Amino acid sequence: MIDGPIDGKVMVTGGAGYIGSHAVLALLDAGYEVVVVDNLVTGFDWAVDSRAELVECDVADEGRVRAAIRGHRVRAVMHFAGSVVVPESVSDPLKYYRNNTAASRSLIESAVAEGVPHFIFSSTAATYGTPAKVPVAEGDPTVPINPYGTSKLMTEAMLRDVAAAHPINYCALRYFNVAGADPQGRSGQSTAGATHLIKVAVEAATGKRDGVSVFGTDFDTPDGTGVRDYIHVSDLAAAHVAALELLVAEPTRSHTLNCGYGRGFSVNEVLDAVDRVTNVTVERRYEGRRPGDPAALIADNAAILAALPWRPERDDLDGIVRDALAWERALAERAS
Repeated sequence: MIDGPIDGKVMVTGGAGYIGSHAVLALLDAGYEVVVVDNLVTGFDWAVDSRAELVECDVADEGRVRAAIRGHRVRAVMHFAGSVVVPESVSDPLKYYRNNTAASRSLIESAVAEGVPHFIFSSTAATYGTPAKVPVAEGDPTVPINPYGTSKLMTEAMLRDVAAAHPINYCALRYFNVAGADPQGRSGQSTAGATHLIKVAVEAATGKRDGVSVFGTDFDTPDGTGVRDYIHVSDLAAAHVAALELLVAEPTRSHTLNCGYGRGFSVNEVLDAVDRVTNVTVERRYEGRRPGDPAALIADNAAILAALPWRPERDDLDGIVRDALAWERALAERAS
């Protein structure tokens, strides 16, 4: 591993959004210099830490992105920008192939043209589709069942081919269910109308919503509701920093790694945790399954534990809920 930050800056696309803003914090806290590229369609300029510089533009704008890479001496890209709502990807697939696949192609081309040697990609467990077994490992079949997963898998394929043809290496990090907020209260999930379960549930517990819809009660799971592997967003951000250091230390190797804890909780178990932490009984509205939702997605995280010195520090469901709740209350104060 390298002893310190790279000789240049890290460009974080989507750094004004939920996961991207936490990666910015992790990079800055580790001593890296950061430039954020975000079109602010779903992100917030106030979510970008003051130690970073913000360039407001779309990642598909190759002229402005290339100028930013040159002007800021960018030596690595962390790519978070994109669209992330699975049901919306089913109803509006072209949006996802534009924002996730076509825009990523433009960004990768800009990075290659400007000689950026390292690229970290925000991928997803949705690339696996409905896995034949859980936990699911990186070498298992990738058969997405929704356009969101397909759009991300296509970008992984582009990175693999580009790394074989050009002097750039990459790490594709396949996220499972990201939740929680910065324990220091510096960032959290702020998007209106978010669909992530823990975000929705703490909004209900604080009166922003009148309840939580539970989509599907007849899955082949212990209680019939969907099971997911929830990872704290700050642990995920730390994994990105460790992945960058691995790419710098081994510049001819690329990696695809699951980001999860290797343990799943059902929707009902998550809502039980929210009830415990908030001392509020959130109303549960049981509805039919949503298109594109597998019964269970749990990470086999052996590869990331072997490849990186990263170890989960916040693997506690109640703790994840507490941090999400604290951020929700901070947002309410900001709005008042």
